[in-house]
Amino acid sequence: MEIEEEELQTQDPDFWNNPKKAEALLKQIKEKKSWTDKFALGEKELEDLEVLMEFFAEGEATEEELEEQYGKLNEVIENLEFLNMLGAESDRMGAILQINPGAGGTESQDWAAMLMRMYMRYGERKGFKVKIIDEQEGEVAGIKSVSIEFEGDFAFGYLKGENGVHRLVRLSPFDSANRRHTSFASVYVYPIVDDSIEITVNPADISWDTFRSSGPGGQHVNKTESAVRLRHEPSGLVVECQEGRSQLKNREKAMKMLKSQLYEIEIRKKQDAQQDIEDGKMKIEWGSQIRSYVMHPYKMVKDVRTGFETSNVQSVMDGELDGFIKAFLMKFGGK
Repeated sequence: MEIEEEELQTQDPDFWNNPKKAEALLKQIKEKKSWTDKFALGEKELEDLEVLMEFFAEGEATEEELEEQYGKLNEVIENLEFLNMLGAESDRMGAILQINPGAGGTESQDWAAMLMRMYMRYGERKGFKVKIIDEQEGEVAGIKSVSIEFEGDFAFGYLKGENGVHRLVRLSPFDSANRRHTSFASVYVYPIVDDSIEITVNPADISWDTFRSSGPGGQHVNKTESAVRLRHEPSGLVVECQEGRSQLKNREKAMKMLKSQLYEIEIRKKQDAQQDIEDGKMKIEWGSQIRSYVMHPYKMVKDVRTGFETSNVQSVMDGELDGFIKAFLMKFGGK
């Protein structure tokens, strides 16, 4: 069905009689427009380049102007290629990213906090709305765990390749002898399901605990037991949420997080090319890492799966992850 015909349906007075069907159609229209808008932009940039080439032949444009316009066209084409690699139903969705430190106490907890900052910076660079849902602070430094929500188109598609163990090598700021230490932390990413996708959860399969919030918000948040912990018996999943002051809203968010994880599990079951969902729980130790971040004796960040690497460690820690993400999608076809 053409976009024009679909848009005509939205003008029908009875369009919202079936809200889920209406939302699904609006989502479909939006997805198609993301393609047509980028393609139209590509056509415009190509026409501008052709005109500029004519001006250049007549001596009315410089080589620098040509290169600049070529760069604009090339960027649009690369964005289209990138979009083509994000064709799975879940790729367009928002994402929740969880970080857990490996063994090693303060060292690995500090490394987990560094990763948290890195991903939050990345999300801000991409224009996503970034929000901490649950955070357990370390006793000395760093964090014991964190769940971060990324809201925006293709957040999961971009971040899904970050699943796995991340290894850090550095001179420890917590070692009085300033010796080199190796730390590990695991990252697990799953898509946020929207209301157009139905996931049925039996209330009898769920148990709830409440507790006082221990994360950011301090004295305002933790006066009452507003934080919640949900356990889903059939899957063994445990979800914690202490995002706001309202226990009811935290329960609603926890249920959405549970449904999102159940959805991700089902999607992976349908994909024969999957890595088992238990990969997210692999041992956080030697030999299991997907990426190494070396700060001493040299500077290098290298992805074990794709071979992509950079010596600009600081830019990576500041959220510059596009090279790693693109290399992953190019090699694994967006799976």
